[in-house]
Amino acid sequence: MLQVILLILALGQIGASPAGPEIIRDSSYTGLVPLCDLGLMTYKGQDGGLYGNGQNSPPGPLQAVAWQQAQLIQTLDTYGRPSEDGKIGLISLGMSNTTQEFTTFKKIADLDPDKSPSVVIVDCAQGGQDAYAWAHPEPNADRTPWLVMDRRLEQAGLSAAQVQVVWIKQALKNPAALGPFPKHAQVLRDDLVVILQVLKARFPNLRIAYLSSRIYAGYATTALNPEPYAYESAFAIRWLIDAQWQGDPDLNWDPDVGPVMVPLLLWGPYLWADGINGRKDGLVWLREDFGPDGTHPSESGRLKVAQMLLAFFKQDPSARCWFVGNP
Repeated sequence: MLQVILLILALGQIGASPAGPEIIRDSSYTGLVPLCDLGLMTYKGQDGGLYGNGQNSPPGPLQAVAWQQAQLIQTLDTYGRPSEDGKIGLISLGMSNTTQEFTTFKKIADLDPDKSPSVVIVDCAQGGQDAYAWAHPEPNADRTPWLVMDRRLEQAGLSAAQVQVVWIKQALKNPAALGPFPKHAQVLRDDLVVILQVLKARFPNLRIAYLSSRIYAGYATTALNPEPYAYESAFAIRWLIDAQWQGDPDLNWDPDVGPVMVPLLLWGPYLWADGINGRKDGLVWLREDFGPDGTHPSESGRLKVAQMLLAFFKQDPSARCWFVGNP
């Protein structure tokens, strides 16, 4: 009887919304509700839905703008001029999980007969390079994530003028040290603003940035980025997209409004599910989907994200028109 009572108490603690930097480790589920399934419920004062108000798709006006920007994505030559023989650069930016997942995505996407041959996929995400490292690179360093990005683009034969789409999946190392929610998510949001501004300055034809938050981290055995921080990082993306739509000049994408600072921001695939608790669409994260540290994906975990990415680019209205060879 005592064991049953202790189990009930433990499950109650896991399901609660932590008030402080309490790390959830080595759990097959947490009791947290995926943002896409949260609907009109709230989490620490934040409503559900990727775009808020329970909505997982862009509101009508944003959807129209996304379609408009997608139509401007076209094959460009090295100098950024329209060319039938040109390229559409699709790159990634992020940390270790991102590069592991995106390299798998590139492998299956390049073999997919539906993908346009004009789309050149380049993984620019790098192990150990969290959002802070990208937003605050060491000055005069011989190796920064931005310099590595330049080398990879050059090796792929892709010029800066041809890069038009980016997938960003970022996080912060040891977010518990930054304080409880919303503090750590606010720091991530602010670093992402810097990263997005640098991206637009480096890639003048960058039209759309698709953002994804982290995969499940309830199996994590270290403080690198466990739960609930992986789950809560999704709100940083929500706040960014909302701030851009509300007219924040630091996130302006519209040349008719003022200086263009960043590309249009949209959700990419939302990757989080509560471990073995299936999402409404069936997504689960099993222990075997992760490596020994419970944070980095195993081969099956990488493939899971890669398949979600491929499905997104082939089906999303703002991506299909340029990603698919004959949409």
